[in-house]
Amino acid sequence: MHRAIVPVTTMLAIQVMISLSVLALSVMMPAVAADLAIDPKLVGIFTAIIYGVAAVTALAAAEPIVRLGAVRICQAALLMAAIGLAFNALSMVAATVIAVIFIGAAQGPINPASAHVLAARVPREWFGMVFSLKQTGVPIGFALAGLIFPLLLQLVGWRGASLVAAAAAVVTALVVELLRSSLDTVITAGKPSIGIGRSIRFVFAHRELRVLGLSAIVYVIAQHTFTFYLVTYLYEHCGLSIARAGFLLSASQIVGTAVRLVSGGMSDRLPRMQLLGWTGVGMTLGCIAVGLLEPDTPFWLIGLAVVGYGAVVISWNGTSQAEFAHLSPPGEAAAVASVQTALAFSGAVIGPPIFALIASLASYRMAFFAVAACVLVAATWQIAAARRPQSA
Repeated sequence: MHRAIVPVTTMLAIQVMISLSVLALSVMMPAVAADLAIDPKLVGIFTAIIYGVAAVTALAAAEPIVRLGAVRICQAALLMAAIGLAFNALSMVAATVIAVIFIGAAQGPINPASAHVLAARVPREWFGMVFSLKQTGVPIGFALAGLIFPLLLQLVGWRGASLVAAAAAVVTALVVELLRSSLDTVITAGKPSIGIGRSIRFVFAHRELRVLGLSAIVYVIAQHTFTFYLVTYLYEHCGLSIARAGFLLSASQIVGTAVRLVSGGMSDRLPRMQLLGWTGVGMTLGCIAVGLLEPDTPFWLIGLAVVGYGAVVISWNGTSQAEFAHLSPPGEAAAVASVQTALAFSGAVIGPPIFALIASLASYRMAFFAVAACVLVAATWQIAAARRPQSA
C-alpha cells in the first residue's frame, strides 16, 4: 500500500484544483454578473454547460490517457482550467462562455485518468477507501473556493481572482511534472486503441456495470439538486437567512466528506453494489425529510434533516468508481471509468433543470419527492442486482 501514497496524493491534489476551478464562477457570479450586466441566475446554465462538456470530454479522454499517459492528460486538464479562468478575466460575456467550456473540458478527464493510475498502483482490497479518498478532493476544492474567492474578490476583484486561480492551476501542472515519469511508467505509448465504443458496449452488456452506471445518473441528480438548490430552498421555503442556510450546506459537506471515507472503508469489506443500494435508501429518506420541512420547523430539526441527507447524498461517488475499476478488464480502467463519468455527469446536466421545472410548476416538496422516488427505484435495483450471481 505504501506504493500508492504518491499516486493517491497526486490525484487528490489535481482533483482539488479542478474542483476549485469548477466552482470559481459560481462563487464570483454576483460580481461577474453586476459588471457584465447579466442575470446571476445564468450560473445554472453555465453549470449545465460545464457538466455537458465534461461528459463529452470524459468519453474522449479514454484513448489519450492510454496513449499519452494519465498524468499528462491531467496536466492538460489543469492548463485548460487555467485558460478558462484567464478568459473569464477578459470581462466579456462571450469570454465567460468560452471560459465555461474550457473549465468543463478540464473537468471531464480527471476521473478516468485517476482510475487509470490508481487501478494500476493500489491493491484491489483498498479500492473503496482510496477512490473515496481521491473523491474528497471535490468537497475540499468546493470548500476552498468558498473560502478563497470571497477574499480574493476583496483584494483584487473578480478579474484578478480569476487570474490568480489560473496561475495556481499552471503551478499545479508544473509541480505534477516532477512526478509524471514515475506515475506514467505503466503506460505503453504504442498500445492499440481500446475504442470508446467498445467500452460503452462493454458497460451496457455487463449487468453489474449497467446497473451501477444508470443508477449513478440518478444519484448525481439527487446530489446536485441538493448542492445547488438547498440554500435557495431554505431561504425561500423555510425562511432561513442566507448565512444560516449556507452554514447548513457547509456542515453537510463536512459531515458528508467524513461519511464518504467511512463508506469507502466499508466497501472494501462489504459488497459494494449492496452498500450503494442501501446508501440510496438512506438518500431517499433524507430527501423526503428535507422535502417535508415547513417554515415553522425548528432550526435544529431543519439542520438534522439537511445534514443527515447531505451526509449520504455525497458519500457514494468513490464507492461507485471503485466498483467500476474493480470490474474493469485489465488495463481498461480509464476507458470504463470514462463511460461511468459521462453517465454521472449527464445526471448533473438534466437533473437540476428538471428539478427547477417541477418546483416552479408544482412545489419544492414535489420536486424533492420526485427525486426521492427515482433514487428509491435505483437503490432497489442495485440491492436486487447485488443478490444475483455476478456476471462472468
